[in-house]
Amino acid sequence: MTIGFWGIHAGAVAGLLALGWSWTGFALALVLYVPRMFFVTGVYHRYFAHRSYKTSRWFQFLLALGAETTSQKGVLWWAAHHRVHHKLSDAPGDLHSVRQSGFWWAHMGWILTNGLEDTDQARIKDFARYPELQWLNKYWYLPVVAIAAVSFAVGGWFGLVWGFCVSQVLCWHGTFTINSLSHIWGGRRYATDDDSRNNPVLAIVTMGEGWHNNHHHYQVSARQGFYWWEIDVTYYVLRGLAAVGLVWDLHGVPEHIRSNAADLAVDDDARVSDVVLDAA
Repeated sequence: MTIGFWGIHAGAVAGLLALGWSWTGFALALVLYVPRMFFVTGVYHRYFAHRSYKTSRWFQFLLALGAETTSQKGVLWWAAHHRVHHKLSDAPGDLHSVRQSGFWWAHMGWILTNGLEDTDQARIKDFARYPELQWLNKYWYLPVVAIAAVSFAVGGWFGLVWGFCVSQVLCWHGTFTINSLSHIWGGRRYATDDDSRNNPVLAIVTMGEGWHNNHHHYQVSARQGFYWWEIDVTYYVLRGLAAVGLVWDLHGVPEHIRSNAADLAVDDDARVSDVVLDAA
């Protein structure tokens, strides 16, 4: 993971120096960034980590396959680690906390260290029972190699640099801002006992994940932008998938959950949400 991580960063930098700036290339990077960011937010996070909606077994596999093109390891690994984060948010034992381990560890150190390579099967028993997901979890790098190969086959070095390397670097660091920046930058509507923040800038960058204080307040919701003006593109995509029957039972936000900010904001030590998906 570490060699691949820095290798792709080096490829992006070297490729840009060799090819020069290109608006067409930047557009290509964004075109591939958007669906892969959705796979992070809507699949790794809202589906596998929090089970905020339901789907069929075959579509579950396709979602997992798409998620692993983002090079953030296996779906079982990702979700198991994220469930620890919510169980111990910003407390000792949180695997990616700015408060506990510093900014850079929270941003990306946790996904690169050898000490956290194993998948805690006990925390992901609800999905660990599927052999196809276990296979994907073990060979998570194959979809990454495939997307790189397709980028090169279609666009040559230009496609590999912009469509894969640059897009991948943007996807990584866009995702990682939620572990790092979203716990130090933004406003707090709800008095969760962690440092989560709502940040509209990060919500745009991450297709809705920037409403992080909302999410820590009520973690099972498929919708992280609780109000209509809180842009949450991932939720809009999920609504579209639900409209054609590919997913269903999207968890919403009950009004009493959404509207209790005024009562709780006075107590920053209050425990707001106990909806932690530990293990089914």
